[in-house]
Formats: sequence, structure tokens, C-alpha cells
Amino acid sequence: MAYEIDDDVMPLFLINGFLEAGKTQFLDFTMRQDYFKTDGKTLLIVCEEGDTEYDAKMLKKNRTAVVFVDSMEKLTPQYLDELEVIYRPERVLMEWNGMWNQDDLRLPDDWVIYQQITIIDGSTFELYVQNMKPLLGAMLRGSELVIMNRCDGLPDEKLTSYRRTIRAMSRESEIVLEDKNGEIEQATLEEDLPYDVNADVIEIKPEAYGIWYIDCMDQPERYKGKTVEFTAMVLKSPKFPKGQFVPGRMAMTCCEADMTFLGFMCKWQGAEEYRTKQWVKVRAEVGVEYQKDYHGEGPVLYARSVEPAQEIKDVVQF
Repeated sequence: MAYEIDDDVMPLFLINGFLEAGKTQFLDFTMRQDYFKTDGKTLLIVCEEGDTEYDAKMLKKNRTAVVFVDSMEKLTPQYLDELEVIYRPERVLMEWNGMWNQDDLRLPDDWVIYQQITIIDGSTFELYVQNMKPLLGAMLRGSELVIMNRCDGLPDEKLTSYRRTIRAMSRESEIVLEDKNGEIEQATLEEDLPYDVNADVIEIKPEAYGIWYIDCMDQPERYKGKTVEFTAMVLKSPKFPKGQFVPGRMAMTCCEADMTFLGFMCKWQGAEEYRTKQWVKVRAEVGVEYQKDYHGEGPVLYARSVEPAQEIKDVVQF
């Protein structure tokens, strides 16, 4: 949590996840580290009490005051301002209640979320995806780091599937998988992709588009120099350079209210022939270039052919 913090804001470090995911253990471990022992007081707001409790001596040693909040209705900007006046902290930690919708969190104007971390129990992840996906999506959406612990005994195909689900809802986060031995080296996980990555032309069927998109975003070097073929909808913008468009698909990452367009910038000399919402079949070579939207390097398509195609009515789902 080493951050350059402006003097005129209250930095909030938000740790979220469902009950018994390991949030308290993570915060307890963090507060014991040398890098956390900074000047000034810390306010810890606990919105969910699990089986693990904080060590009172450790909190006192680290000049950390704890406030328990048992109702989302109580967590208003006015209340948070009052806490700031009472405790005069230099920073605020918040252990979020996973049953509250994080989209409803309202902060004082001078409070800023400096870092958001999601803790996930790998042994119960599937259950929460099936039953509480909107709450999970709200927690993942702005996370910089996602830690999935308790992955012991989970087969590679489940871990890669879980990772794709997380990536769909949290496209810019770092994802860490852990078992009892520590971090799992994700590059060694075997994947059962629904297409042949070694084919001369990798044919991406409509039902495999989401898997391909996430995998290509995660591991663009796997596809660099290879040719893919898929059907997608055209997205154009006056802001795009001449000869470029984005072929993609609408995707539902967690619920109907959370639809997003997934596509890659495509360079094609005939881009001006097509309009937004037209459907095309694209055959393109995958490259890796710096893109502002990626904040670094990422996939770019160099089209070899673009031709009209039939609309795909189904949206991509994860």
C-alpha cells in the first residue's frame, strides 16, 4: 500500500469480499508489515464481523482505531465526516460487507478510494457466481488486485474458468490464485480452449468469443502473429484514426444492467465502408501494440479480409 497521497484528500483502502473469504486475515497481515507502519493514525471501519477478530495489542501498536458499522444506511457521507473529525486519521481502511451492494457506497467529497482489493474464497466462488453475481460484480469492478485463496484441490480447468469470470468483471485488475503453498504460477495451468490456437486460421465460434476475448487480453503474446476469424458488430467513432474500427460483441459481465462492448481495435483500409452496428466477418492477424486505452501494450488486429455477415442475436455471457 505504498502510495503518493495528496494532502487534501482522505485516502480509503477498501477490502471487499463475501463472509469468511479471508478479509480480516488479509488486513491483519497487512497491518503487521513494515511498509504499513507509517506516520499518523489509521481508522479501520469494519462492516462485517466474521469468526476472526483483530488483535487489540496490534491495533494499539499501529495506532489504529476500529469502528464497527452494522447497517448500510448508517454509512453516509455525513457519518464518515463525523468519524474523520473524531479520530483524525491519516488514512482509512474499510472491511466491506459482501452482502451490501458496493455501488451504493457514497463517500464525502474529499475521500478517495486509493486502492480496492477483493478477497475470494476459491472453494465457494462458483456458488456466489451462480447466486450473487451482481454483488460480486460491484465488488470486482474497481478492484486493482483480486486474490482468490483456498484453491487447493481445484483442477486447472476450473481455475482458468474462474480467472476468466473474474477478468470479465474486472478487466484491469491483477489476479492472484493461492493454495496452502502460496501463489499458484498461472502460466503453468493447463487450459482446454474451445478452438485450436495452433491452426493456420483460428476460427472463433460465436459461443467462444468471450473466452477468446478474455484470453487474448490476458495473454496477447499467445496470439501474436496468428490469424483469427470471427463474426462481430462494427463500432465506429470520429475519434478513431482513418482506416480503423472496432469489431466486437455486446457482453453481459454480471447482469443485464452491466452490459459492455468487448472488441479490439482493427486496422483495415476499407473501414470507411462500414457503419456502427453493421455485422461483419473478420479475418485478421493479431498484433501487440501500445494503446492508450490499455495503459500499455495490448492486442490489435490487422485485418486481412472484412465482409458483411449475419447478425448474432445472442449476447456474450460469462
